Amino acid sequence: MEAEAYLDMAAVEARHWWFAGRRRILGALIGSLKLPANARILELGSGTGGNFALLAQFGSVTAVEMNETAREISKTRGGEAAVHHGMLPEDLPLEGHEFDLVCLFDVLEHVEADEAALRAIRGLLAPGGRALITVPAHPSLFGPHDIALHHIRRYTRAQFAARLRAAGLRVQKLSFMNMALAPLAFAARWLDRLRGTRQASGTSIPPGPVNALFTGLFGAEAHLLPRINLPFGLSLVAVVSATD
Repeated sequence: MEAEAYLDMAAVEARHWWFAGRRRILGALIGSLKLPANARILELGSGTGGNFALLAQFGSVTAVEMNETAREISKTRGGEAAVHHGMLPEDLPLEGHEFDLVCLFDVLEHVEADEAALRAIRGLLAPGGRALITVPAHPSLFGPHDIALHHIRRYTRAQFAARLRAAGLRVQKLSFMNMALAPLAFAARWLDRLRGTRQASGTSIPPGPVNALFTGLFGAEAHLLPRINLPFGLSLVAVVSATD
């Protein structure tokens, strides 16, 4: 993404329903993994550091981000997180390091060589380590919103599972998420197409009551996803480990 997009992200990610709801879900999923005390956690494509406070609840955080503007912003938010320059799949400054949890939150869709990126993640997992990965779902939705955010693709469930397995990762959990609000998102994306807009819809914070409602609806999946897989949604989330 361009520097301007990261500045926009930094301005909204603390309060916007999508970021806030996703953090609730990710926190619940990480909590269900029963990581070791002071787990070694890596976030790849950490953006402006909006997830650092969440991840720091579970261990010591290392981060990699390719964009200089995003790195500088994240350093003001990171607490003790170490933020390095790097890029998937090959430019990672982590040789010899292993992690109990590797996080890739809506990053893989930006990477041309996605299978190679997943293989790189496999190589960073400590024995017994897991990776937590989210991606946008439904290629049929690909449109102005994705183009504005520099997405290369969206994934079907089968495609995502196949990429994970081809990279030598064992799928422990694979589910849709953001189910309740998916119909609204579908409608918004089709409206974008009809209007011919090139702007990313839904990136600004809606009015307070609406933002709170959407946060609650999306975030409520935090109570479900550690226990069950959802059959439909706007995104996909996977927990994976290295195969033997």
